[in-house]
Amino acid sequence: MSAGESRGRVRQLREKAQELNTAAERSADPEERRRLQEKARRLQEQSEKEDKIDDRGMDPM
Repeated sequence: MSAGESRGRVRQLREKAQELNTAAERSADPEERRRLQEKARRLQEQSEKEDKIDDRGMDPM
């Protein structure tokens, strides 16, 4: 994966996490809200991890 592809993936993960957080804020169901927030948190953590790997210039494979 090239640096550009990696950065694009990190951006996509962050955008998806933001969409999930927004959906969670709009959800009237507390269980659904919690599930969406948890999924958004996991995506954000994954994007941060991938961003750090990319910053070091290492391929995780």
